[in-house]
Amino acid sequence: MREVEILQVGPYPAWDEMPLNEKFRMHRYFDAEDRTAFVERHATGIRGIATRGELGASRALIESLPNLEIISVYGVGYDAVDLEAAGERRIRVTNTPDVLTKDVADLGVAMMLAQSRGVIGGERWLVSGNWEAKGLYDLRSRVNGKRAGILGLGRIGYEVARRLVGFDMEIAYTDLAPAGLAADWTFIDDPAGLAAWSDFLFVTLAASAQTRHIVGRDVLAALGPEGMVINISRASNVDEEALLDALESRSIGSAALDVFEGEPDINPRFLRLDNVLLQPHHASGTVETRKAMGKLVYDNLVAHFEGRDLLTPVL
Repeated sequence: MREVEILQVGPYPAWDEMPLNEKFRMHRYFDAEDRTAFVERHATGIRGIATRGELGASRALIESLPNLEIISVYGVGYDAVDLEAAGERRIRVTNTPDVLTKDVADLGVAMMLAQSRGVIGGERWLVSGNWEAKGLYDLRSRVNGKRAGILGLGRIGYEVARRLVGFDMEIAYTDLAPAGLAADWTFIDDPAGLAAWSDFLFVTLAASAQTRHIVGRDVLAALGPEGMVINISRASNVDEEALLDALESRSIGSAALDVFEGEPDINPRFLRLDNVLLQPHHASGTVETRKAMGKLVYDNLVAHFEGRDLLTPVL
């Protein structure tokens, strides 16, 4: 299979790149100075794309590869892949669900706790000498017993909710329909209604054209000046300008964010705020999960070119 050529859109950890390099002929798109010329030079030989969730594969890239058969995504999100373009040519698409679900849920809960209890600010207060010089750190808000709204009760949303039960929190959720596995949780059929009910609003739904900016000005207004929004899904699910306006005006209490429009070049307005916790899109960033994600990318490619069923097909 070493003769099969794969376009690698972005870098992977060394432990993932090694088996790919041994099995396939990899073309490192991200290292090319002139990417257009690089693709033109290798276009006819490339039969697969290995990409990352945030990098995806555009229509232009897909259409430039006449013999493309499969796009294997390193990540659960595949909204950056032009599925319409892939579908028109019967190009298979895979992602890496399940293996990252619990780590993403863990970070979402950790961000809620850290922001609500002022963990980062408290450490800065101590390290700066303010504890000794000025006294105790400001009081913060409890988590236990509060209301948590889950916007999108898929794999990740369910795991978030399951963890929050341990904090004696009330759970409600919005999804396409009530979920049988959530009999003890409250179903609310629209995002604004969920936000109005919630102290903490977790954004955990898959991204699509239909969910773009689903958390907009109306949802943020409903969340209110004591509410917190936690986004561990995709940046496009939240209207970032509306969120920044709400944080600056204090019309919502705070936010905890792992994803951003245009990342890693994030809007500098975020950096001037003291009511937002910022993380560098690393909810799945554990050694164990990243190894499992890399293995799924590899296994899907191998399965395709050996004529076997794909492990985690999207298309």
